[in-house]
Amino acid sequence: MSDAAAGFRTARVLPFRESLLAMIGISLVNMLVALDQTVVSTALPSIVSDLKGFEFYAWIVTSYLLVSVVTVPVFGRLGDFFGRKPFVIAAIMTFTVASVLCGFAQSMRFLIAMRAFQGAGAGMMVGTAFAAIPDLFPDPHSRVRWQVVMAGAYGIGTAAGPSLGGLLSQHYGWRSTFFINLPVGIISLACVIVYLPLFRHHHQEKVQIDWGGAALISVALGSLQLFVELLPKKGWSVSNLSLVVLFLASSASLLWWEKRASHPIIPLDLFHDSSLNVVFLVSLLIGFLMFSLIFFAPLLLQGGFGLTPQRAGLLVTPLAGCIAFGSIFNSRIVTRLSNPTRMLTAGYSLVAVSCLALSLIGPSTSHWILGLSMLTGGIGMGFIFNNLNVFGQELAGQGRFGITTAVIQSTRMVGGMLGTAVIGTIVTRTYIARVPAALTSWVGTLPRSLIKRLQDPELLVDRRGAEVFLQHLNGSAGHANLLLGVLRHVFVTCIHLGFALTALAAVAAVWQVTRISHMRFHPVSVDAVPVLD
Repeated sequence: MSDAAAGFRTARVLPFRESLLAMIGISLVNMLVALDQTVVSTALPSIVSDLKGFEFYAWIVTSYLLVSVVTVPVFGRLGDFFGRKPFVIAAIMTFTVASVLCGFAQSMRFLIAMRAFQGAGAGMMVGTAFAAIPDLFPDPHSRVRWQVVMAGAYGIGTAAGPSLGGLLSQHYGWRSTFFINLPVGIISLACVIVYLPLFRHHHQEKVQIDWGGAALISVALGSLQLFVELLPKKGWSVSNLSLVVLFLASSASLLWWEKRASHPIIPLDLFHDSSLNVVFLVSLLIGFLMFSLIFFAPLLLQGGFGLTPQRAGLLVTPLAGCIAFGSIFNSRIVTRLSNPTRMLTAGYSLVAVSCLALSLIGPSTSHWILGLSMLTGGIGMGFIFNNLNVFGQELAGQGRFGITTAVIQSTRMVGGMLGTAVIGTIVTRTYIARVPAALTSWVGTLPRSLIKRLQDPELLVDRRGAEVFLQHLNGSAGHANLLLGVLRHVFVTCIHLGFALTALAAVAAVWQVTRISHMRFHPVSVDAVPVLD
C-alpha cells in the first residue's frame, strides 16, 4: 500500500470520539475569539474610565484587528506547508497568554500592545483552524455537517458576548472580561494537543518560506486597515492619502513578487478560477453586511429609538443567535441540492430582506417585527458562512485549503472594515449636514455653538447625559424633549440610508452568486488526502 493510500485510510477511519473532541477544541477557541470581540466592546467604557486616555479608545479594537488581518493569510499558507496543528496550538497559547496580560494592564498603551499580541493569536487561529476541518473530514458532505459545531460555537459566543460583558464589567470589573479566556483556552488547548491529528502535505522539493510576500501582505493590509479606520476622522488628509499610496505601491509590489516566488504565500493562479474569485468577492460582501448590521442595528435602537442598552441588546440577539440555527438547517439540505449555490442565493436574499426592513422601521414599529428582521438576517448568515468555506475549498483543491480559507477569512475582515467605515462615514456626515436645517424648521433659530454641540451623535447614545444637557439648556422639559425628538428623527433617517446601502450590497451579492458556474461536491481521491503522522 502506498503512503498516500495509508494516509487516506488513516484519515478516513478516525474514531468519532476523537473527531468530536478535536472539533470541540477548535470550536472552543472560535467561540473564545467571538466572545472576546463582543465582551470587550461592552467593557470599553469601563476600561477607558479606569485607565484614562480616551484618545486611544479606538486603538483597543484597531490594534487587534490590524494584526489579525495581516496574520491570517501568512499562517494559512504556512499551515498548507507544515501542517495545521502546531499553529493551532501556538494560536491558543498566544491568545490565552495575551488575554491574561490584557487583564493586568495598568496603562492604555500597554493594553493596546497586548491587544495587538492577542490579535496575532486570533489571526493564526482563523488562518489555520478553519483549514484543519477538511483535513479531519476530507469528504465535503461530512465536512458541511461537522462545520455546524464551529458555527454553533461562534453563534453562542457572539450572542452571549454583550450581556456577559456587561455582567462581568458591572460585578467583577473590566479585567474579568479578559481573564474569562483563561479556562476556555486551557480546555481547548488540551483537546487540540491530545485529539487533533497532525496532517502533513508532502512536497517533492524543499519548501522555502516566502518572507518577502508575507512582509508585503502585512504592509498592504495594514495600510488599508489604517486608512479605513482614519478616513471617518481625518477625511482625505495628507496622511490618509499617503496610506492610499502605500497600499497601492505595496499591492503592486506584492503582485510582482509573487509571480517570481518559488513558494508564494498567495499563489496567483488561485485567482485564475472565475468562480473562486466570486467566492472571495461575496465573502467581502458578507463581511460588509455582517459588521454593518452588528454595529449599526444597536445604534439605531439606542440612539434613534431611545431604547435602553439592555432592551436593544435583547432585540439584536436573534441576529447572532440564529447564525447557528441557519447553519444547522443548511447542513441538512445543501449536500442534497444539484446546485449547492442556491443556499448562498437564499442566504444573501434573507440578509437583503433584513437590511431593507431595518431601513424602513420606525420607533413605533412592533418589537416582534424588529426581532423578526434580526432573525431573518441571522438565518441568512447561517446559510452563507460555512458554505463559503466549503465551496472555496472544493474549488481550490486539497493542497490549497489553508490559503484559500485564509483569503476567504481575510476578505471577510476587509469587508467588515469597509462596512463600518463607509456606513459610519455616511451616517455621521449626513447627520451633521441635516441637523441645522431640521432644528431651524422645528425649533427656530439657535446659536451656532449650540447647533455644533447638537450635531454630535454621542448626545443621543448617552440618554441621561442628553436629557440633563437639554433640560439645563432650555429650562423646559417639554422643549428639551422636542429638541431630542428632532435629533432622533434625523438620526434614524441617516441610519436608514446606511441600511439601504447594505441592502443594495446584499442584492449585488445575490447577483454575483449566479456567476459561480461549476460548484459540485466531488468525492476525494486517495492522492489528494494528506498523510497523518
